[in-house]
Amino acid sequence: MHGIEINEFSVLLKHPAKRAGKWLLYCILTGVFAGIGSVTFHYLCHFGHFFFLDYLAGYHPSHPAGDPPLFSHSSHELRPVILWMIPAVGGLLSGLLVYLFCPEAQGHGTDSAIKAYHFKNGLISPRVPLVKTIASFLTLGTGGSGGSEGPICQIGAGLGSLLAQRLGLTRREMRILMAAGMGAGIGSIFRAPLTGALFAAEILYSEPEFEADVIIPTAIASTIAYSLFCSVYGWGSLFRAEDFKFDNILALGPYTVLAGAVTIAAFLFVKIFWGTHDFFQALAIPMWVKPAIGGILTGTLGLFLPQVLGFSYGFIQQGLNGNVSLVLFLLVAFGKILATSFSIGSGGSGGVFGPSVVIGGCIGGAVGLFFHQVAPDIVTSATPFIIVGMAGFFAGSSNVPITAVIVVSEITSSYHLLLPSMLVCSMSYFLCRRWNLYRAQVPNKVASPAHKGDFITDVLEDIKVRDIFNPARTFAVIPEDMSFSQFCKFFRFTDQHYFPVVDREGRLSGIFSINDIRHCLFDDVDLGPLVIVKDIARKDVITTTPSEDINSLLQKFTVRNIDRIPVVKDDDPTQFLGMISRREVIAFYNKSLNDMKVTASKNEPVPF
Repeated sequence: MHGIEINEFSVLLKHPAKRAGKWLLYCILTGVFAGIGSVTFHYLCHFGHFFFLDYLAGYHPSHPAGDPPLFSHSSHELRPVILWMIPAVGGLLSGLLVYLFCPEAQGHGTDSAIKAYHFKNGLISPRVPLVKTIASFLTLGTGGSGGSEGPICQIGAGLGSLLAQRLGLTRREMRILMAAGMGAGIGSIFRAPLTGALFAAEILYSEPEFEADVIIPTAIASTIAYSLFCSVYGWGSLFRAEDFKFDNILALGPYTVLAGAVTIAAFLFVKIFWGTHDFFQALAIPMWVKPAIGGILTGTLGLFLPQVLGFSYGFIQQGLNGNVSLVLFLLVAFGKILATSFSIGSGGSGGVFGPSVVIGGCIGGAVGLFFHQVAPDIVTSATPFIIVGMAGFFAGSSNVPITAVIVVSEITSSYHLLLPSMLVCSMSYFLCRRWNLYRAQVPNKVASPAHKGDFITDVLEDIKVRDIFNPARTFAVIPEDMSFSQFCKFFRFTDQHYFPVVDREGRLSGIFSINDIRHCLFDDVDLGPLVIVKDIARKDVITTTPSEDINSLLQKFTVRNIDRIPVVKDDDPTQFLGMISRREVIAFYNKSLNDMKVTASKNEPVPF
């Protein structure tokens, strides 16, 4: 006996281990593919900046300390006309490519990846990663203002989805691998693996909710992709900054002002970005021409403020080094809002996460410099405000307060500013709930088509029979010794279809329905005097109790495809209390689910 039990235990043990091993392999493969995608895209962006901006236009963009240029600067002098035209050429080529081969690759890729998760069960066309890579290279490499996270989100998500399709995985598993690829792309290209895992789980919803299913797979994939990326391009954070410490409670006042400032800036960015997007969408011109117009506008702005071209991460590094003035911070912040709206809002291919970091850093730098001049004893340096401003702006504009706190700590290697970052991120998130850069976000899981049906069991298990059952409603019970002829006379005066049968002590002993005796009612043979109710009633009565959940009750309805079930006492299965119908249960469930959806769809901020 003991040998059999041990053997059965061993068999059971193998199943979860086998499943865990299978998923570990899936996540590692997703991380490898996303890492290769990040390495390739990063190289292309550096090549584009060197060839188009440096070699052809003579503009030498600066780089963050953790991401030095892959190509040496040329000795060419600035050529303003070429610098003006290059973004337009890139936009035109990008627009043509997307228009001809893959229209879903236009715009900022994170929104497309979110939409694929919620509305397409993680299914992304195999063409998307390739087209998105080239289209984003043409937009961003030629000076278009945008971030690398949008393209790499869609590239990584597409590779994860492609892997799931080739493996023949279920829809749920495809969504998980798609999200894992998305997070792995972010974690690698920003050198922030924890951020990648949290970002993929939090960016899907506008309310403070995480997609728990994707956190662990994304963490594994992000670790692999990050390690692969850093093995090629070097380890360390994207930016270099002094590890500042928060040690003055009075500084919370200026940080509160910073929260208000990034809220205003986030409002402007969202309104201008989507206003520009909607304007270009309404233009009655070919789709592929629109990014070219956006490129011309970006190039024009770049002639006067070249810091807004490309990623602009190098400008933030200059700010962290203390080499930027207050006025220039404000000019670049507003210029970056316009340039990103022109480049990406017109249909160009790029992301808005990177610009959010830059804009937030500029707002933080301006506020920090102001308070450093007004109260130098409280604000001894503006640099911490740049770091916290990045986090606050991203939290407010993207509805990801937890990810925002972590990402800035990872990309700057500064972990002693978590306290002011939490304050600013929480405030900006709360104040910016009505505005969002990601239209594809849904409020929560209840509102997500991806989770349609997931909540049926959860909702039904929370509802008990007592919540629906009406004990005041009367039902006729039939004595088991009643003759069939007597029942036929009784039946003429009732519209009841199910008849509980009781013995002489009133205990439930059986049940029958009108369908069980329909053939006897119209039979030419008179069975009335010969047959009693006990003879036609079912003895194996399916019953329920007031404390039973509705999920279990619905399963009982389907056993014999019956419409009503007797309700009996919890402690005595023979004490008949009444009947409950399938229609009542379904109506109550639909009402409960609708109430949940109405509550979830409200736009009012969730109180903290």
